[in-house]
Amino acid sequence: MKKKKICVIFTGGTIGSDSDGSTVSLSGGSKKMLLEKYRAAEGDKISFDELAPINILSENVQPTDLEKLYECVKGVDAEQYDGIIITHGTDTLCITVNLFSLLFCDSAVPIVFVSSLYPLTDSRNNGVKNFTGAVDFIENTDIGGVYCAFANDGENCKIHLGSRLVYPDEINGFYHSALGAHIAEMENGKVKFNYSPVLPSPEMLKTGYGTHVPFALCDDVLLITMRSLLNFAVYDFSVQKPKAVIVELSHSGTVCTQGTALNFTNFAAYCKKCGVPVIIAPVMSRARVYASMSDIPSNVIYAYDNTVEMTIAKVMCALGARLEPDAYFGGNSAFEKIPYPLK
Repeated sequence: MKKKKICVIFTGGTIGSDSDGSTVSLSGGSKKMLLEKYRAAEGDKISFDELAPINILSENVQPTDLEKLYECVKGVDAEQYDGIIITHGTDTLCITVNLFSLLFCDSAVPIVFVSSLYPLTDSRNNGVKNFTGAVDFIENTDIGGVYCAFANDGENCKIHLGSRLVYPDEINGFYHSALGAHIAEMENGKVKFNYSPVLPSPEMLKTGYGTHVPFALCDDVLLITMRSLLNFAVYDFSVQKPKAVIVELSHSGTVCTQGTALNFTNFAAYCKKCGVPVIIAPVMSRARVYASMSDIPSNVIYAYDNTVEMTIAKVMCALGARLEPDAYFGGNSAFEKIPYPLK
């Protein structure tokens, strides 16, 4: 049997770092260590080619870094490989994965992101487990698209559809998919698909991906996360005006619409006066609407059925391509649209 071949693209992050006890910093030997630890546990059944277009801690990622990574992935001859694995830091993993889901949704081979909550020299690391899960997924499936392999403590490695990966839990950094619906789970090297009604089936993943968007990023976007007592009146665009504002709603799809300084509708009116588009997400098109959201100004754009992470990626790509901020909202090329279940 011909040995499977995977292209591994290293970018740094905690999975590419070492620790001196109090500080985590990038390490030159971590790339070799990851493959050595994998081979020590799994043998030499897979052939790996290595690339390293960037080497950064993911919290420091710049648009130019993502462009270098994009060009690197784009330059890989997919016909020569069974899949591509990209190592990445955990802090900004969800945004990069959602972005690359749009950029490479039509990839013929699986592109799987892996990361680690601790350096590989730390016994608590999940980097080797995540890498092994990614390799096993590539070895045992024949579907393309973009995914993330991540094992939370005490769990098997889950395979997340890249376009459904959401921001990690606070403090512990555990990752999940929207609605808690990961696409598959790895168990003893085998792929167990999750046949959830809110997910595309494996058959759909084989044939149903759409057309990718071009790489073009605009980072002149302001993200505001809804919290109790959030004062919208403190935002002043007289010095620098963003190209768009994204407001992350509460889990119920709500934001404060009463009072004065805390009132989102007043802020939306201010944005309209300044010529700044306002986008709200997540908003499920089939969910019940709370009375507090019944008088949202008409200039507010709803990112229906997209996660906040995917909304950020779509807005930045659209603005980067000099399109309207909602230009990509109607698309579902990476199965990003969430079919919210009626209750």
